This record gives sequence, C-alpha cells and structure tokens, in this order.
Amino acid sequence: QVQLVESGGGLVQAGGSLRLSCAASGRTFSSYAMGWFRQAPGKERELVAAISNGGSTAYVDFVKDRFTISRDNTMNTVYLHMNSLKPEDTAVYYCAARPATTTQYHYWGQGTQVTVSS
Repeated sequence: QVQLVESGGGLVQAGGSLRLSCAASGRTFSSYAMGWFRQAPGKERELVAAISNGGSTAYVDFVKDRFTISRDNTMNTVYLHMNSLKPEDTAVYYCAARPATTTQYHYWGQGTQVTVSS
C-alpha cells in the first residue's frame, strides 16, 4: 500500500513557475514508477509526465521544455517543476504510483489545484 500526498499548488500568473511535490509513504518507493496527471474542468484526466523507478522520464508534447519531473528516493518524494505556465495549464494535478512491473497506476493522491491567471 502506498499513500500519496501532493502539495505546492496555488495561483500564479501566466509565465510564472510552481513546484509540485508528492510525498509517498512506505519503504518501497524506489520500486514504483511515478506519474503526474491533471484534470481540467469538463475534461478527462490526462498524463502529464512520468518517471520510472530507474529515473527515466517521459512527457506529453504540450509540457515538454516547460515541465520537469524528478524524484528523490531518499525523501520518498516526486516533484513536478512547472515553468512558463499558461492559463490552459489550470487543472487539479494528481500524482500516481504503479509497481514498476505493471502498466496501470494503482495509487493516487488527493490532488492539488493549480490556477494560472492571464
């Protein structure tokens, strides 16, 4: 069982930056792949960025060169650094975890709101 708690959301002006954090419980954090998802009002939840248990990263096209996912296994934490934020980045951001041997995310945080004003 993994429990995830996000923090770091808030209100920021377009062009600004935020860093989201996701703290995980449990002693096996390093064996999990992690992802950041987001859901905007009226839209489906979508994957934004992912990081494997080995540190390999992947991004969707619309956040490449703006967002960076990283992890600190000593702190059981995954981060999402967001730069050059746009109003269309406004959403609830969720972190999620999956065992490295699976493709489905099993564990989810409660989400943190990110609002980007124009």
